[in-house]
Amino acid sequence: MSSDLSQYPELVQTLLKSRGISDVNEADHFLNPQFERDVADPFGILNMERAVDRILDAIDKNERIVVFADYDCDGIPGGTLFNDFLKKIGYENFEVYIPHRNNEGYGMSINAIESLASRRANLIITIDCGIVDVEPIAYANELGIDVVVTDHHLPQEQLPPAYAIVNSKQVGDTYHDSMLCGAAVAWKLVCALLAKRGESWGVPNGWEKWLLDMAGLSTIADLVPLQKENRALAFYGLTVLRKSKRPGLVALLAAMGTEQKNLTEDDIGFMIGPRINAAGRMGDPVDAFKLLSADTKKEAEEYAEKLMHLNDARKGLVASMVKEARKHVDARGVSDVIVVGNPLWRPGLVGLVAGNLAEAYKRTVFVWGRGENGEIKGSCRSDGTVNVVELMTTVPENIFVDVGGHELAGGFSVSSDGIHTLEDELVVAYQKVKCEKGEEPIFVDATLSLNDVNWTNWKYIEKFAPFGVGNPKPVFRFEKLKILNARYFGKEGTHLELSFENSALKAITFFAKEKDAEHGKHGALHAGDIVDLIATIELNTFRNKRELRLRIVSVE
Repeated sequence: MSSDLSQYPELVQTLLKSRGISDVNEADHFLNPQFERDVADPFGILNMERAVDRILDAIDKNERIVVFADYDCDGIPGGTLFNDFLKKIGYENFEVYIPHRNNEGYGMSINAIESLASRRANLIITIDCGIVDVEPIAYANELGIDVVVTDHHLPQEQLPPAYAIVNSKQVGDTYHDSMLCGAAVAWKLVCALLAKRGESWGVPNGWEKWLLDMAGLSTIADLVPLQKENRALAFYGLTVLRKSKRPGLVALLAAMGTEQKNLTEDDIGFMIGPRINAAGRMGDPVDAFKLLSADTKKEAEEYAEKLMHLNDARKGLVASMVKEARKHVDARGVSDVIVVGNPLWRPGLVGLVAGNLAEAYKRTVFVWGRGENGEIKGSCRSDGTVNVVELMTTVPENIFVDVGGHELAGGFSVSSDGIHTLEDELVVAYQKVKCEKGEEPIFVDATLSLNDVNWTNWKYIEKFAPFGVGNPKPVFRFEKLKILNARYFGKEGTHLELSFENSALKAITFFAKEKDAEHGKHGALHAGDIVDLIATIELNTFRNKRELRLRIVSVE
């Protein structure tokens, strides 16, 4: 087989090259995922053997096992698949514990450990958390509880004193993919346990693949790079999700009006993920776990309806918070770093507000609320000119109680005194650590004509899915298009549809009027205008019709 890409159609060659793939073997790997080849031996992850041995020992002795899962769309599906595994092998002496986002905060706490000790826990298995929880895990050890940490967050200098840590970002770990999400790490642990003992438990070989609906859901929702093993987990995860008989999934998709057999990564990112996260943001994250782990149609429908209501309430609350925040910022003026908050705002929602404001004002934004324990907590989003963790750690020590996160997004808590001077201190710190950020040009994969948007080329583009971080949707330029009609549609008339002369193809963008308020790009479009369009190609299956259309990225 030659190493060049000439065996592929020209469009496929172009898309491969723009993804840094120029070798035919690498191209074959990328375009044709294979489970056995792409999903590696779980025992290749550091400490997996030790973790498996401790869990098997607990099962043999009928010890009380606690599956301690984070409250988001990574931890909850991870907790669900581990729950499925323990039920499958007939193990009953366990519980799934998910901390309450507003009352307990992220990760393990001393109070949670005390509560679990009172219920005679012998072994805690964390999912999507634990790697920074040094004190709570040390306390668990004091109480005679062993902890197996499974996590994918970045280890700090001091590791927790856990019995075993399974996290391929650890120093000394040689596993081929260090970017697995939390639920995927939990799934690898299940695979390892079944490899050791599956036969004697009577679990059919390959049963673990049915758990890929949860591992794949989190891989896409948690925005890890869809490369290497993650690409295979997302690909096969979607395959299983489209066939899954899981009552909670079926009920949620029905409530959303989403066709299961046509499920895409966009449905996960924009529809399923927000509803699972809504449980933690607005109420009790256990509701999302109960949905995904429901055994009966009746129970599943009850929790699906609950999550739908919570998500609707979440959208309404966030919209009113954004409106109030913008009014406040506009009245006060826009500074280099925006800080806005209200003691009545839920900390679980302020990250969504921060993201909205960062996009609208092109500034780094800190938004705070007050938790049920009275603590001032918030989230921040960078505009790309500063690392928010570096920014927070540059501020004088008496301001923040706690900080965390990564370059572009973070979380924090502030002292009651510190909140009054927070913006001033952040603006001063910003001058010390900011870096210049130029306007990023939109990357275009290729220039096409409207006639190129056909089923043959769509088949080629589909081979690159699922799309996400590290594998964005292909973007195309269409030059000198004459607009036949520009119309707004939808309940509020906020979405835009363009049609063009000599073509049945439509181009759409959602919430165009909101974008116009910020950028003014679409409002001036009229029939007869000649435009250059930058867009992605997508399959529309609304009301069971199948048609190709363009999703507008930019109009020039």
